[in-house]
Amino acid sequence: MRLLVVEDERQIASFLERGLKEEGYAVDVVYNGNDALDWTVAVEYDAIVLDVLLPGRDGFSVCRELRARGSTTPVLMLTARDAVDDRVNGLDSGADDYLVKPFAFKELLARLRAVTRRQSDSRTTDLRLADLTLNTLTHTAQRGERRIELTTKEYNLLEFLMRNPNRVLSRTQIAEHVWNLDFVAESNVVDVYIRYLRRKIDDDAGLKLIKTVRGSGYLISDASD
Repeated sequence: MRLLVVEDERQIASFLERGLKEEGYAVDVVYNGNDALDWTVAVEYDAIVLDVLLPGRDGFSVCRELRARGSTTPVLMLTARDAVDDRVNGLDSGADDYLVKPFAFKELLARLRAVTRRQSDSRTTDLRLADLTLNTLTHTAQRGERRIELTTKEYNLLEFLMRNPNRVLSRTQIAEHVWNLDFVAESNVVDVYIRYLRRKIDDDAGLKLIKTVRGSGYLISDASD
């Protein structure tokens, strides 16, 4: 799952980036509202952690602009303001939740899980392809009657593939979504994790779902080769 953190206080931004990455998220960080809007044009995020007091456009303005564009990406607002009017303003601008500084990191994680869960609920809870099922609430997978244990990165990779069935995804597209823009193009981390998934999902199955498109990348499909 890929997140955008928009926070102008560098120490807080660094703390959030480090903590969220330790929890398995891919994280990009920007420090002002204008950059936030630019990045959301270029990258599809699963959620945005958005401070209110920012240089340039503030968080309220950023959130209103995102919603005006038609974006439904969940937004969790952060601010030192705790007045009721400020919280109402944040929610009215289109934020999904509001967290007042200082906050406990585990509460931020819980609120992120809640807003992304609501987004998943509005789409679907179970992703299915052939006899493979991925539950986006419990992060569990099943192939037929066989339950598959996944690490955080394996889950993120499989979810990305299953949300894009029959679509060829390049290594760069996968790396940017599952990891982040710090990904080194020469790294073979994508290939390594594809191998991990194949062992768990395809090795004991007659129909192989994860396919290599030579020179292009990978796709997941139930079409026979």
